Amino acid sequence: MKFYSRRFIKPEHLNPANALFGGQLLSWIDEEAAIFAACQMNSQSIVTKIISEINFMTPARQGDVIEFGLELISAGVSSITVRCEVRNKMSLLPVVTIDKMIFVNVDETGLPKPHGMRANAA
Repeated sequence: MKFYSRRFIKPEHLNPANALFGGQLLSWIDEEAAIFAACQMNSQSIVTKIISEINFMTPARQGDVIEFGLELISAGVSSITVRCEVRNKMSLLPVVTIDKMIFVNVDETGLPKPHGMRANAA
């Protein structure tokens, strides 16, 4: 798995327990994974179809730096499946893991469209 980008946890990202708010993290994950998927499919017209079980492992706190790891698991005709892990940059402890995120390449009407990539393109 390659780790592609990082975020600094600031006060506005925290929940009442002073840990990174899960909704904020999920928004970042969806954005990072969509960028990764778009680059793999060489397309700017993709949608998130499925995000599987989300496993929150350890909290991220103010001042932590987290990094987003993504890898291509499989490719279909119009979709790809991605795995995601977010970890603490300093401790390397996992913050969250998602085993399956599916992104679909779509045409201008929102219907699935072949992406033309090969399964080993990542």
